[in-house]
Amino acid sequence: MSFNPYVPRPIDRPTEVPLGAHADLTTLDEAKVFAAPADPARWPAWRAQLTRWRAEARERVGYTGAHYDEIPGDCFTVCLAWLWDETLYDHERGVFTVEEFLDAAERDFGGFDGVVLWHAYPVIGLDERNQFDFYRDVPELPEVVRAFQRRGVRVFVDYNPWDTGTRRAAGTDAEEVAALTGRLGVDGVFLDTLKEGAGELRRELDAVRPGLVLEGESRVPLARIGDHAMSWAQWFADSEVPGVLRAKWFERRHVLHHTRRWHRSHLDELHSAWLNGVGVLVWESVFGVWVGWNERDRAVLRAMRRVQASHAAWLRAEDWVPLADHPGTGQVYASRWTHDGEPLWTVVNRGTDHDGAWLVTDPRPGRRFVDLVTGAKLAASPTADGRVAVGGPLPAGAVAAVVVTAEAAVPAHPAPVGDPSFPARAAVRVRTPWAPRTDVPEGMVAVAAGRRELVVRHRVRETGLYGEAPYVDEWKPLPPRLHHTGTLRRSVSLGRFAIATHEVIHGQYAEFLRATGYRPARPERFTAGQGPADAPVTGVELADARAYAAWAGLRLPTEDEWQVAAEAGLLARREPLVWNLTESEHSDGRTRFAVVKGGAAYRAEGSDWYLDGGPQPPDVSVKLLLLGAGLTRSDQVGFRCAADLPPEE
Repeated sequence: MSFNPYVPRPIDRPTEVPLGAHADLTTLDEAKVFAAPADPARWPAWRAQLTRWRAEARERVGYTGAHYDEIPGDCFTVCLAWLWDETLYDHERGVFTVEEFLDAAERDFGGFDGVVLWHAYPVIGLDERNQFDFYRDVPELPEVVRAFQRRGVRVFVDYNPWDTGTRRAAGTDAEEVAALTGRLGVDGVFLDTLKEGAGELRRELDAVRPGLVLEGESRVPLARIGDHAMSWAQWFADSEVPGVLRAKWFERRHVLHHTRRWHRSHLDELHSAWLNGVGVLVWESVFGVWVGWNERDRAVLRAMRRVQASHAAWLRAEDWVPLADHPGTGQVYASRWTHDGEPLWTVVNRGTDHDGAWLVTDPRPGRRFVDLVTGAKLAASPTADGRVAVGGPLPAGAVAAVVVTAEAAVPAHPAPVGDPSFPARAAVRVRTPWAPRTDVPEGMVAVAAGRRELVVRHRVRETGLYGEAPYVDEWKPLPPRLHHTGTLRRSVSLGRFAIATHEVIHGQYAEFLRATGYRPARPERFTAGQGPADAPVTGVELADARAYAAWAGLRLPTEDEWQVAAEAGLLARREPLVWNLTESEHSDGRTRFAVVKGGAAYRAEGSDWYLDGGPQPPDVSVKLLLLGAGLTRSDQVGFRCAADLPPEE
């Protein structure tokens, strides 16, 4: 590895601002963050250069800001949600639970302004379905979108431009995205791996409805700020003294969403968002891996959201002064926002516990300074030059919002404190059913009991294998490391078991259906028993496979049993080759997944982001996230059965 994954890469670091009177400021056009000088004496010159750059850049690109007049309201906090999150979808009943999801969001984060319904990656590539199919084949999704919107939450879909190796639709991708947004009635599109979606995509969306938002990942190009009202500020490194986000400085109404997806602490993102008047991306289930927010960060965000709701107009005001009114010492920093002649200071403590001045400003006779975060009245002490030093106690990492008011009192709130430790949770395996047989069933072979030392290979991607976060607190990992093959060594103790030499076939499953009348809770894509009688059964999900196995007095093999038997040469594969489901379901309370083995005939080509395909050796395991609405069912997935045998005499 040629770089340290725990420090920002050069591309992520803030850009120094040249302070010379005749400096070429076009070097700032594509910055992520304008770095602030360490010396407060240089801040006025720094602010002057930022003001000059903004005027020159807006003239250079002929900026009008007309697109922002079409955007309805602000969208500070966005949740990137797995569409099949267990808090959003009840897998047993097969129904969405939007109200419960949003009630939990209110308790934990103070609510969301928007939600991105992430739907296909990392499952896409399992078969020929494209990214649009994974939205299109959820019949109630338009109503799900409306349920969010009735609660005042804007809804976004995501577009994966790298999806070029699955089924091709009749229209272009831009036409497909536009048709999808129109059918679902969403508010915009998140662009995965793309900084911008200009040209054809922008035109197609504008034809559907004015004001549809495009949000690019990472640094939005200067020329695209005009028609991309939001951007995804992923892995933006700030300077030691807090800097300024270029896109927000250029257009005060532009909203960035800070995120560092695998970080255990989000305080840096929250501080930058607070000083820049922008938002954050809450992303607790990262492609099947739990990376939850700690209680301290949730409390800080809840406090921020109260002020964002009451003072949104200030946070998009043209009159914004970064690093304003600093007392001259300490690591308490403020931005001053003025709307209708009234100031609001957003304040952060980037240092240790502080008790003293937060800012120095002009006195306001007959009025008092109040922190909206706690409702506390602040001390205001005269200074030698006729100004006032405003402040009081401010714990390390805390945020504040200072206003000047004549009111007798403002609502009091508890200080935003909480446990900063990571709220770890395990992905718990569902108990394997017991299927005892005294003899080896027909079509099966016996495997002796004993301890096995297994070597398991898996492609790490961003999903890990058994629920572990693969890139804890790292800056963005780069290919090929992002897609590298990982190796697990599993010491397993297996009882004596029997396993089918071949997969269950459609003819056998049809017999089960005739005998039981089985019908799944969600029948979509349920094609078991309808294919060629001697072909491996497909169109099943775990519940369907388990139902058949239970009827036969059997169960599914675990992934370890499957591997042991396959490495011993005991398993045959039917044609066409299909993945084998195993009894390996896990849940962390948010995401369900199972391990599939053996590979399949289908392989999606053209991108490393696709699920693995093609034939796979026995030691390869693939983590398959379990979808709802029957979408896990695939023509590339089948199963075989197993049974528990008594110990040998």
